Amino acid sequence: MSRSGLGGPNVTDMTPLTHGSWPTPITSELVVRTAARLGEVMTDGGNVYWSEARPTEGGRSVIVRRSADGTVTDLLPAPWNARTRVHEYGGGAWTVSAGTLWFTEFSDQRLYRLDPGSDPVAVTPEPEVPAGVRHADLRLTHNGVLAVRETHPAGGTPADVVNEIVRIAPDGATEVLVSGPDFVSDPRLAPDGVTLSWLQWDHPHMPWDAAQLIVRAADGTEQVIAGGAAESVVQPTWGEDLTLWWFSDRTDVWSLYRRRPHGEAELVLDVGSDIAGPQWVFGQSRFALLPDGRIVVAFGRAGADRLAVLEPGGELRELDVPYQVFRYVTVQDTTVTCLAAGPATEPVVLRVDVDGGEPEVLRPARDLRLDPAWFSRPEHVTFPTDPRDTGIDAAHALVYPPTNPDTTAAEGELPPLMVVVHGGPTSATAPVLSLEIQYWTSRGFCVADVDYRGSTGYGRRYRDALQGRWGVLDLDDVVACARYLADAGRVDPDRMAIRGGSAGGYTTLAALTMRPGVFTAGASHFGLADLTAFVGETHKFESRYLDGLVAAWPSGADVYAERSPINHVDALDTPLAVFQGEEDKIVPPDQAEIIVAALRERRVPHAYLLFPGEQHGFRKAENIRAALDGELSFYAQVWGFELPVGEDIAPITIRSPDHRGGQAVTPRGPWE
Repeated sequence: MSRSGLGGPNVTDMTPLTHGSWPTPITSELVVRTAARLGEVMTDGGNVYWSEARPTEGGRSVIVRRSADGTVTDLLPAPWNARTRVHEYGGGAWTVSAGTLWFTEFSDQRLYRLDPGSDPVAVTPEPEVPAGVRHADLRLTHNGVLAVRETHPAGGTPADVVNEIVRIAPDGATEVLVSGPDFVSDPRLAPDGVTLSWLQWDHPHMPWDAAQLIVRAADGTEQVIAGGAAESVVQPTWGEDLTLWWFSDRTDVWSLYRRRPHGEAELVLDVGSDIAGPQWVFGQSRFALLPDGRIVVAFGRAGADRLAVLEPGGELRELDVPYQVFRYVTVQDTTVTCLAAGPATEPVVLRVDVDGGEPEVLRPARDLRLDPAWFSRPEHVTFPTDPRDTGIDAAHALVYPPTNPDTTAAEGELPPLMVVVHGGPTSATAPVLSLEIQYWTSRGFCVADVDYRGSTGYGRRYRDALQGRWGVLDLDDVVACARYLADAGRVDPDRMAIRGGSAGGYTTLAALTMRPGVFTAGASHFGLADLTAFVGETHKFESRYLDGLVAAWPSGADVYAERSPINHVDALDTPLAVFQGEEDKIVPPDQAEIIVAALRERRVPHAYLLFPGEQHGFRKAENIRAALDGELSFYAQVWGFELPVGEDIAPITIRSPDHRGGQAVTPRGPWE
């Protein structure tokens, strides 16, 4: 009898099955079925708006409105797609006021306006270069919309791309307000209607390394309020009394500061860990100002978020809500609206009154029709790692044990381990129900989602430990995590895989080539193989990123060569699956293809899937499914377990030593 449905009976008589082959209702089809990646949340009058990226609709981003009467409406019918490509990662692609929606359409990157009861109308002209003029970080004012504009000239290089702050009138007339810095963000007009603030930074820094908060007064004078060479400022916000608020990491962790009119900057809240995060995308918000002077803030501690109210006397009062992750915090009167999620729930749009009352879910998560017993709950684990050069002797991970109420393994059999390496590398793990993780744990895998040194959430010292050491410390930490779990008897040391995307894909490739002998399988999703090539191929935002993570370019070219997995393929003998988007502008396909060529040359068992129409990360349902099922099939063939029956997973083609042409190999293939 099965517990795949709600309220199913307990199972007491289970037939042992090999880890990896456990039958599960958490299939790739369920992963994408009616799935939506929820994004920014805004309020306008009695209405609440949010964005949804839907894999079943080709990954397009839809703006959804929940009216005061509870009616939920898609504002953008297909094929409209509210998504910006500024910095390639986007964010801040839309805004709304008095029922009028402004948004950047993905296909041409023009700014559009949608009035109630009308169709979208283009505001900005068709650019000379297709999608060459892009808009993000939209913020409405009394006479138009503020935006970050990114202009790509014909035939230009990343160095030729221009980022500016502009004001766009309803008739499309555009005024350039800020030009000159390599990058700008967060244009915010003060309540007086004339004072402007923004963030800016220059190469080779990233915004989490060094960003300045600038204020321009009505007379045109400018003042640096915060930030500098060793200080990152994020999420500036004006109060109605013209107090300016922001997060800064000048005390190691991103903490809340303010500056009253004509006053000095002062620290308001330091919780001992990062409140904010790295600005990869526009439009983030981890705090909001209540009309009565109180502040709502989401902050992390020990691997999970809290949602709290900072009272006037300085008391930080946590709200009683059953979630552990909060994003896009906004307020209206005494009501907070945000995204919320937890270990047993996918993201929802949540509304809660800070003065009491039951939280209200405005946009529920999918009805998965699964007993919660199917969900593996993460454990926040701190494990020892090599402190050389950094003085930091521990790293962190969320560890998800294999969980399946219908199945067990044979006595004494240990589960395979999947070490997940996040991107960034400044990203961080989060205790959010992810069906992509549960896909693995419900089949008998143990998953370790690692916050290696360089991740955010633990302060600037922890984050900066990776400066100049990418390709060293991250490898130390993922290896240390795997060995820690193996030494504790929690996983099978002969069946340990490593997988990651983007920067996580680089660490995956580097671990297999520069720390051989630890992992017995791997999967790289759009990962970097050649750091030298990346410098010349990638987009403007990241074109100098490796100056900090690796070494200055080109003077440090030898370090780039030393840290590039492609230059260590002589040690690569681990079966590897490679997944890549054909239109990826951040990590172009040739990064995947050079490692695949090396695998072929060395006759290492491998698989390669290239997805047409996909960019950096897979958004289409069919491709998400193909990547998940293909990776499972790859491990099944490498480690010798049967694919679960009933899912009709087609075995991925593995090019084996004896079959360069692409014949699928049998479990425990000839290379062993």
